[in-house]
Amino acid sequence: MTEAVGRQGQQSQRGDKATAEGKARKRGGALRIERVHTTAGVHPYDEVRWERRDVVMTNWRDGSINFEQRGVEFPESWSVNATNIVTSKYFRGAVGSPQRESSLRQLIDRVVSTYVAAGVEHGYFGSDEDAQVFEHELTWMLLHQVFSFNSPVWFNVGTASPQQVSACFILSVDDTMESILNWYREEGLIFKGGSGAGLNLSRIRSSKELLSSGGTASGPVSFMRGADASAGTIKSGGATRRAAKMVVLDVDHPDIGEFVQTKLREEEKIRVLRDGGFDMDLGGADIASVQYQNANNSVRVSDEFMRAVEDDAQFGLRARLTGEVIEKVSARGLFRDIAEAAWACADPGVQYDDTINDWHTCPESGRITASNPCSEYLHLDNSSCNLASLNLLKFLGEDGEFDAVRFTKSVELVITAMDISICFADFPTEPIGETTRAFRQLGIGYANLGALLMATGRAYDSEGGRALAAAISSLMTGVAYRRSAELAGVVGSYDGYARNAEAHQRVMRKHAAANDAIRTLHPMDTGVHRLATKAWQQCLKTGEKNGWRNAQASVLAPTGTIGLMMDCDTTGIEPDLALVKFKKLVGGGSMQIVNQTVPRALGALGYPTEQVEAIVEYVAEQGHVVDAPSLKPEHYEVFDCAMGERSIPAMGHVRMMAAVQPFISGAISKTVNMPESATVEDVEEIYQQGWKLGLKALAIYRDNCKVGQPLSNAKPKAAEAEEPKTVVVESRPVRRRLPKKRPSQTVSFTVGGAEGYLHAGSYPDDGLGEIFIKLGKQGSTLAGVMDAFSMSISVGLQYGIPLEFYVSKFCNQRFEPAGMTDDPDIRIATSVLDYLFRRLALDYLPYEKRAQLGIFSADERTEQVADSYGSEVDLDALRSTVEATPAAQEQAQSEESTSAPLAAGSSTELIELRQGKVADAPLCLTCGTKMRPAGSCYVCEGCGSTSGCS
Repeated sequence: MTEAVGRQGQQSQRGDKATAEGKARKRGGALRIERVHTTAGVHPYDEVRWERRDVVMTNWRDGSINFEQRGVEFPESWSVNATNIVTSKYFRGAVGSPQRESSLRQLIDRVVSTYVAAGVEHGYFGSDEDAQVFEHELTWMLLHQVFSFNSPVWFNVGTASPQQVSACFILSVDDTMESILNWYREEGLIFKGGSGAGLNLSRIRSSKELLSSGGTASGPVSFMRGADASAGTIKSGGATRRAAKMVVLDVDHPDIGEFVQTKLREEEKIRVLRDGGFDMDLGGADIASVQYQNANNSVRVSDEFMRAVEDDAQFGLRARLTGEVIEKVSARGLFRDIAEAAWACADPGVQYDDTINDWHTCPESGRITASNPCSEYLHLDNSSCNLASLNLLKFLGEDGEFDAVRFTKSVELVITAMDISICFADFPTEPIGETTRAFRQLGIGYANLGALLMATGRAYDSEGGRALAAAISSLMTGVAYRRSAELAGVVGSYDGYARNAEAHQRVMRKHAAANDAIRTLHPMDTGVHRLATKAWQQCLKTGEKNGWRNAQASVLAPTGTIGLMMDCDTTGIEPDLALVKFKKLVGGGSMQIVNQTVPRALGALGYPTEQVEAIVEYVAEQGHVVDAPSLKPEHYEVFDCAMGERSIPAMGHVRMMAAVQPFISGAISKTVNMPESATVEDVEEIYQQGWKLGLKALAIYRDNCKVGQPLSNAKPKAAEAEEPKTVVVESRPVRRRLPKKRPSQTVSFTVGGAEGYLHAGSYPDDGLGEIFIKLGKQGSTLAGVMDAFSMSISVGLQYGIPLEFYVSKFCNQRFEPAGMTDDPDIRIATSVLDYLFRRLALDYLPYEKRAQLGIFSADERTEQVADSYGSEVDLDALRSTVEATPAAQEQAQSEESTSAPLAAGSSTELIELRQGKVADAPLCLTCGTKMRPAGSCYVCEGCGSTSGCS
C-alpha cells in the first residue's frame, strides 16, 4: 500500500510539473512513448516474485566480514552475486540506519523518478500518459536486467549528493604552472565523485626546451609524478574503487622516449624491492614508493608516424611552442621501444590520432586529443560522457533468434533517458559542465556479446561471429542517432551542432556506408542488418532536417560492476572467460558450474538432449570441450574462450574489434591478451594491424609481464611443468591473515623438566594460522628466541606453507632440554621443537598425513598393537613416535605442493585451479578475491569493485 501511494505521489508531482511543459519545449513536437515490455494498468513490480535475503559479504581468505545488511528485498530471479553487489555498492544511507535503502524497488524508484521528473520538466513527453509509460518501461528494463546505467548514476542520482551521472571525463592542461596545478585539483574532484579522467600532456614543453626565464623546462613526465601520487591517495566514489586515469602523449613530443620508458623502469624497481623483502603487493605497505602506477599510459600515433615505421624513415620530434623539428629519430626504432615496453609491462597502449579525428563529429570545435582511462570515450577536452549498457542475451529468444525489433525499441528508450540525464546532471568543474551541456555526449553500449555468440552457435573468432556483432553494433548506433535526430526535433539540437553540421553529417554518412559493407552469413544477421540499414536511412533523413541532439552516441565500455549487476556471463565486447565458472549460492557457500551458454550453444548446434548432458558433464570435469563425447571437432571453436585449453588468439580479439569499430561513435575498451611466449615482434604486429584495420585505440597484455602483480597461491600441475624460458617471471604467495576473533587453544607441557606453554590460533574454517611459545623467563635469551621463532612460523603458515612441512623439518631435532614429557600421547621428545611439532601434528593434521610422518596418538598406537595381537609385535612401528623413518619424511616433503587444500573465491581462481596456471589478475583491495578481466579493467566478482571507470 505504501509503495502504491508513493507512486501516486510521484505521478502527482509530475502532473504539477507538466504545467510548465509548454514553456520548456524549444519546438512544437513531443515524444510519444509506446509500451514494449509492460502492460497497461499493471505496475512492473507486481509482475515479479520478491523475496527477502541476507547480504553478508566476507573476505574469503580470512573470513572477516566486509559488509552486512539483512532482510534486503530482491526479485527471485536475481542471483546472489547481483544482490550482494547492488546492496553493498548502490544502496544509499548509513548501514544500520532507518534511512538505509533496503529494497531494489527503492533504488530503481530513486533513479527512475528523477529521470521522469526531468523529462517532464524539460518537455520531452507529449502527455502525462507518455511520461508514465516511460517510467514503467524504464523500471521494467532495470528490474529485469535488460540494461543498466553506469555506476555514478546509482551512486548519486536522487540523493543529496551532487547529481553526477558521468563515468568518463577528459581534462585539458596547458603549458603553465597554474594549469598544471588545476589539473591536479580537477582530477581529485573527479575521483572523489566515483569516476575516471584522462588527458593529453603534449602541450607541456619538453625537458629539451627552454623556459622564458632561460632555464630548462621540467617536461610532462616530471609533472606526472605529482598527479600519480595524488591519484594514489584518493578512493573514488566514497570507498567503492580506486582512482582511474589515462595519460596520453603525442608521438612527436620530444620527451616521448622518456614517457615510453616510465612504467618499464618502475616495474624493474618493483622486482628489485620485492626481492629485497619489501611488501610490493597491490595495496602493500611499500608499493607507494613506486611511481606512475595509478594511470594507463598511451602514445598518440599519427598516420605519418606509422607510414614512417613502414618505410623505416626518420621521424621529427617537434618543439611544443614553435612546432619546429628539434630532433629526428628512427621511426622504426621508436616503434620498437613502444612495443618492447608494452611487451615488458603492458604500457603504453596506442591511440591512432588520424583515425580518431577522421570520425570526429565536431572538428570545428577542437581536435580529439585524449580519452577516458579505459579508452572508450573520445571527444573534446573538458568534456564528459555518461554510459549505459544493454544485456544482449536478454534479446535472444527461446527459439534462438535475436529479437532485433525489441532491441531497437529498447535502444530508443535508453538513449532518451541518457539524454534527459544531462538536463539535471552536476559536473565536477564548470568547463566540463559547459562542454557537456553544449555537446551532450552519450555512450550507449552493450555487454554479453561473447555469451550471445556462443549461445547462437557462433565462434567468437569467426566470420559469422563478427558479422552478427557488426550488425548488432550498427543497429544500436543507427537507432541511437536516429532517436537523437528525433529528439532534436522536440527539444533542439546540441548547441555546437550549427558550427559542426557539415562534419557531423559526413560522419553519419561514413557510418551508413560502413553498414552497407557488412557481409551477412546467416538469416539472423540478415534480419538485424536489414533493420540497421533502415535505421541509418531514417537517421540521415531526419538528421538533415532536425540536426542531432547528441554529438556522440555510443561506446563499448568494460561493464565491470554493472555487468555483474545484470548477471552477465561476459563483459562488454569480451568473449567468455572460461567454460566453467564460479557461482555464489543462496545462504552462503559457492560452487563451480558449467556456463549456461554451453548447453544453449549445443542445442543451437543441433545436439540431442542426451549428448548435451554428456558433453556438459565432461566440461564440468575437464574444464574444456576437447575430446568431449559426441562433440564434433569442427564445433570446438564455438567454445573457445579468453582463457583455457583453447584460448582465442590475439588477432582474434583485434579482428572482432575491427568488425565493430566502424559502428561505434567512440572506441572500444578491450585489452588484447597475448600468451607469455609472445615476442616483441608479435606486439609490433598487433599495433600495426590495429592501425591498418581502422581501430581507434589498442592495448595489449602479455601473460605474467607485470612482475609486481599480486598472485594467488595456486601452483602449477607437475604434468604441465614447462621447460625453462629465457624470461623468468617470479611470483609471491599471498598472506592470509587471521580475523581479529579466532578459535585457539593453549597446551601446557614439560620436556626434560623444562616447563612451557604452547598457544595455537586457527582460522574459523579450520587450519592452523599462528603459534606462540612461552619457554623460559621473560627477558631471557631463550624466551626472546622462542618469540622470534613463533612469529616466523606464524607468518609462514599465513603465507600458505603447509603445517606438515614444518612437522617433517622439526620433528627429531635433538638438543637439550630433551627426555620425558607429561603428555600421554608423546612420552619422549628429542627436543622442545620435536615435542611441539608432534603436538601440533596430532591436533591439526588428519590421520592420513600423520601416518605418513609416523605420528600417532596413544589410542591409535594401542589400536595398532591390538590389530597385531597374537603375532610378532613390530617394535619399529612403536618407536615411530620417537623417530620417523627417512622414507616417511621424504614422502611428506614430496606432498608439500599438494597437501594444503586449495580454494577458489572467483572464476579466475577456479580457472587457475583447473589449468594449473596462475593468472595475472590483481587481488581486490576490498575483499581480497582475485579479480577477472573486464575490458581494459578488472572487476571483482565478490564485491563488484573495479580497477577502472566502468
